[in-house]
Amino acid sequence: MTTAAAPARGALRLRSLDFRREREKSWLELEGLIDQVARSGLGSLSSEDLERFPLLHRSALSSLSVARAIALDRALIEYLDNLALRSFLTFYTPPLDLRAVAGRFFARGFPAAVRALRVHVLIALAALVIGVVSGYVLVNGNESWFTALVPADLAGGRGPASTAADLMSQEIAAPVSANVLDAIANGLFSHNTTVALFAFGLGLLAGVPAILLTAYQGVILGAFFALHAHRGLTLEFTGWVFIHGVTELAALVLFAAAGLRLGELLVFPVETSRTDAFAMHGPVAAKVAAGGVVMLAIAAVLEGFFRQAVGSTDVRLTVALLSLAAWTAYFTLAGRNEPS
Repeated sequence: MTTAAAPARGALRLRSLDFRREREKSWLELEGLIDQVARSGLGSLSSEDLERFPLLHRSALSSLSVARAIALDRALIEYLDNLALRSFLTFYTPPLDLRAVAGRFFARGFPAAVRALRVHVLIALAALVIGVVSGYVLVNGNESWFTALVPADLAGGRGPASTAADLMSQEIAAPVSANVLDAIANGLFSHNTTVALFAFGLGLLAGVPAILLTAYQGVILGAFFALHAHRGLTLEFTGWVFIHGVTELAALVLFAAAGLRLGELLVFPVETSRTDAFAMHGPVAAKVAAGGVVMLAIAAVLEGFFRQAVGSTDVRLTVALLSLAAWTAYFTLAGRNEPS
């Protein structure tokens, strides 16, 4: 038995060598083209090379099929398998250009996803507005509500006892931070950012936490508005908070809308399973959340540095209005004329 097995292995090795000798030239040529594309890109290939590449790729696939069929040695099969995969990824898969991907996302993907969730966005925006009105009405009627509605860490010492001069010196006209990066980081990891992320993640609980968190942020904002209005600082506070607040609150609304969509898919998967519903419709909510992260970063820059660097209320209000117009136009018009 051992004597019979030895000639069989010898014949297999001989057959493998003959097979390699007949086709190895084309494999090496394909490897050379793959290496050239890896170094210099697909544009470096000549027209002849571009014509040869798919032929060599198909030849490598044919060799792999034959090698498997006649049970040639495992090393050769693995080599051909790897070669065929590399050639496919090189020629038939477009290279990953992060700038191009990001450009397509912000030119079309993000605004299109927001438009797809427009009903959820309107619901989240309504919750925010109701919260603002509720907070303003309560504190406007009785300032003692301020301490009940606004957590102490957010109040930062501000409250019914604060005077107009206190609010101006500690808040509206406070000096620019000496460390710009720290200021921006504080803006990025602010209370509203945390709430926005929670609104998205907790949206899985039927969307209820997303609505409640968004409404509560509105209550806090309304309470601050009433506190400043009582001291004749309505315009000053509006400029101070909305120079970054337009972008930050818009991101909060988008995160809440994405969370609502996740909750909807969980509770009402319609005619598919929940797994299929998340697979089909979940990416839209994910796109909205991803774009919201970028908006939070922009808001952090505006809040952490630009807000205090610009002391003029008129300039702050102008920036706020321009940002409102820009975001509205972006989400309404961007990417509408581009192909899907």
